[in-house]
This record gives sequence, C-alpha cells and structure tokens, in this order.
Amino acid sequence: MNVSSSTPIARASVRLRSTFAARAIVFHDGRRLRRLRISGAVQGVLMAGGAMMLGLAGYGATHVGEAAAAPETQARLAQMEQRVSQMQSKVATIRKAAALHATRIEQRQALLAAALTGEGESKQLALATLAIDPSATRTAADTIKPFLRIEARQAQLAQVAQHQLDQRYARTRQTLQQLGLSPSRIARGGASAMGGPLVDVNSTEARADLAADQQFRSLFMTWKKLDRLEQGVIAIPSVQPVQKLQFTSNFGIRTDPFRGTAAMHSGVDIPGPTGTPIYATADGVVSHAGRQGGYGNMVEINHGKGIATRYGHLSRIIVADNTRVKRGQLIALMGSTGRSTGPHLHYEVRIDGHAVNPVPFLTTADYLLAAQDRAVGQIPVSSSGPLPQD
Repeated sequence: MNVSSSTPIARASVRLRSTFAARAIVFHDGRRLRRLRISGAVQGVLMAGGAMMLGLAGYGATHVGEAAAAPETQARLAQMEQRVSQMQSKVATIRKAAALHATRIEQRQALLAAALTGEGESKQLALATLAIDPSATRTAADTIKPFLRIEARQAQLAQVAQHQLDQRYARTRQTLQQLGLSPSRIARGGASAMGGPLVDVNSTEARADLAADQQFRSLFMTWKKLDRLEQGVIAIPSVQPVQKLQFTSNFGIRTDPFRGTAAMHSGVDIPGPTGTPIYATADGVVSHAGRQGGYGNMVEINHGKGIATRYGHLSRIIVADNTRVKRGQLIALMGSTGRSTGPHLHYEVRIDGHAVNPVPFLTTADYLLAAQDRAVGQIPVSSSGPLPQD
C-alpha cells in the first residue's frame, strides 16, 4: 500500500483529476456526427476564465451600486455634521452664559458691599449694571440654575441696600442744610457743571448705561450720588480744633471785652493754657499763616467749596502758606496774641467769605466724621487730632 496517497495533498490531487478528467463531447454539425475530446488542463483554464469573468461582473455591479448610493450618503453626512455643529454652538453658548452669570454675581456683590461700606471704584461698580443676553440665559437654563438662585438672593439684598443708601443720602442732605450748606455745592462735580472725557459708545460705561439691569442700575446711581456728596463733605470742618472743647464766648452779638459795647463776634472763643495744640478741622490748603490785625498770629485754611476756617491769637504757627494739611493735623499752639484778654483760641468757619456759627459744625461732627471716613475708605487721614466730645 502507498502511504503517500493518504495525505491531504494526495487526496486533493485525486479529486482534481477526477473533476477535470478528459471528456469526449459528441455533436452533429448538420451533416455528420463529430467527436470532440477536452483534456483536464483545458477544462481548468476554461473554469478559471469563467470565474474571473464572474468576479469582474460582480465587482462592477457593486461599484455601480455604491456610485448610485453616494449622494444619499453625502446628504446624511452633511446632516450629521450640521447637528454636531449645532451641538458645539449650544455648548459654547452655555459655557459663555455660565461664565457671564458667575462674573455678574461677583460684580453685584462688590456693589452691594460698596452700598454698605461706602468703599468702591465707580468704573468697576458700573459693571454690575450690565444685562446678560436673555436668549443665552434661556439656552443655559438648566446649567445656570444655581447662579440664578444666588442672583435672586442678591436682588433681595439690593432692596435692603437701596433703602439704606436712601436713608444715608437724606440724612447727609439734612445735615448739610442744617449747617446752611447747599448739597449741590458740596457734591463733587455739582449738577450745574458739565464736561469730562469723551466716552466711546462701545465703552464699558456706555454699555452699562444702555444695557443696565434696572434694579442694580438704580442702586449704583444712588451710591454714586451719595459718594459725590460724601466726597464733598471732606471739605466741611468736622473735628475739634482742640482736645478739650468749651466756650467762653459764642458766635453773634456780644459785649466787646475792650469797649464794653455791643459788637459782632465772628467766631467762638475756646479757652486753654498757652501752648495747647491746635488742629486743622478739615482737609485744605493754608491760605494765610502769620500776623493778621486783631487776630494776632492767625492761620486760615481754605477747604474748598467756598469753605474756610480761621484760628486766631496763636502763640506759635507750625504750618506755612500754601501748604496742604489734613484734618486732625497739628497746625499751631494756643496763645494770647492780638486783641485778646488771655490765652484762648478764636475759631471761625466762613462760607463764601462770610462768618457763620461754628457750633453746628462741631455738634454734628460725629456724623460728618463717619461720612468723611467712608469717603476716604475708612482710613483716618491723621492720628494727631482730637476726637469730638460727646
């Protein structure tokens, strides 16, 4: 027995030989019978050629089908790309809206803090009045729900802050009117004055004016109005000129100590030992520091807004002409120079060159000091001056 005939190759060879065995084909050509013999090799070649033709036909049919389906596939791809682009745009809108709301919360918190403390920078606080595109807010509604809850709480706080600002503004106006001062005079950059730098329509300030949230815009405008008023209050005499305050002679008509007749006294006399420290009662510029008739040695300080103070009968002058001084700053020592019967300070407050009663300025010092401290950011401008007495 031949062992090799049992191998797979041998068996495949047997099957091929049996499949492509030589065959005889008998056919009649119209006149006689003919016999045609086809060998196995010829049969293999013919079968291979047929398979190749079928393969080419199938390949062509497949590509014809793909070519016919291409427009439909491209349309589906275009739709998918459009949907992806829309989703990307929506995500970008949501992210932008969330960032805007987070920023606005911080800006509004700064405005609320400024309303309570008086501290803040106008240009930055104006940003709290900007509105956010409502369409973006609607698109991001689910994402920004936590922000919206915080903003609702801020709106409630804004009502409280608005009420407090209104009260402070009314109180400040009332105090100024009691002193005989016009609030429009004291407010920095009064209503009658116009001007300032050109603000482009696309600037932050212009956009804040055109697209402001009404509630916070109202709060900002009230804060700004009060800030101008309190900045002007810095010019008002508010601290005591001496540590221990008492009067030996008041403002108005009195009996002249030298002539014994009625005469107008343009200030108040505050007694004390020679050398008692004398302090500036408000910020200003020294307009006179020297001898001045019956005042003896005198210092006059121009505080702006038409307000000035005079300090007479001094034993020593510490400041010089045209120097800037701060409220509470040491400017002189008490004495009895000039038309004086003994050591004391003759203290005057003048408005537009006319002497007014200084007492109301001293008795309202607590409120004026609080307003001035807010105007300068809660930082005392001098630690040397006396505090007002209760």
